[in-house]
Amino acid sequence: MMEIDGLRKSYGEKVALDGVTFTVGSGEMFGFVGANGAGKTTTMRIAMGVLEPDAGEVRFDGHRLGFADRRRFGYMPEERGLYPKMKIAEQIAYFGELHGLATAKARKSAADWLERLGLADRAGDHVQDLSLGNQQRVQLAVALVHEPEVLILDEPFSGLDPIAVDTMADVLAERNAAGVPVLFSSHQLELVERICDAVGIIADGRMVAVGSVGELRRKEGRRFLKVAVEDAPTGWADALPGKVVGNDDGALLIETDDDQAVLAGAVKAGRVTHFGWQEPTLVEIFREAVA
Repeated sequence: MMEIDGLRKSYGEKVALDGVTFTVGSGEMFGFVGANGAGKTTTMRIAMGVLEPDAGEVRFDGHRLGFADRRRFGYMPEERGLYPKMKIAEQIAYFGELHGLATAKARKSAADWLERLGLADRAGDHVQDLSLGNQQRVQLAVALVHEPEVLILDEPFSGLDPIAVDTMADVLAERNAAGVPVLFSSHQLELVERICDAVGIIADGRMVAVGSVGELRRKEGRRFLKVAVEDAPTGWADALPGKVVGNDDGALLIETDDDQAVLAGAVKAGRVTHFGWQEPTLVEIFREAVA
């Protein structure tokens, strides 16, 4: 388990982090979301020891993080930390050795990850000759080559096409299944909603919502009844208990506490083709949380 506890960080009068606290458990995929400048990268850099907090600490399995712990972590910065004129396989193996792997094992692991990420045929190429998406795959291989106990990834899906996104998501899910805590930031909220066990929303250096997507839906967002009635007369919903708040492709979105009365009114109005609760998406929850 990795614990982020009360992190504070300021640059002069600019407060970058204001008591940031959350936990990423064993085998948990934690999506860290927020606008540009909200504090995501600063939090991750503190977790990796790149920055020192003004207050608070980061713990792993109950003790304060040290160099030996971080050496067992896998880190993927938003800015690619690769040597552009170094061959791909050599570079991945080199980073594996920096994390303590023997040379032979580092080379074997590098080859395995290149195969897994679909880059085996580019092993002898230089990083600068790859597309941005393939450079992102190499960066992920660098983060994974030493079989890390924790993964911290800053915008790992940035610049990837849909197939590459699926590949990376599958790899992270595999690491999760092996018990590895995964913390990653992303602006792709639909993806976060799809693959994450838990989500943290940060705004202006403060955590404004933390929990599973289901918990955040119940806590932070409203839910509506989505009702579609074929051949219903105009204004059929005017007398229903609640308030019509929108129209979704011909279906009414109704905010109400009496779903049975709405159903009875819909049946009376015509043939009901859709009836069910519609919960807010993570995008809607994000907008409400940071407002």
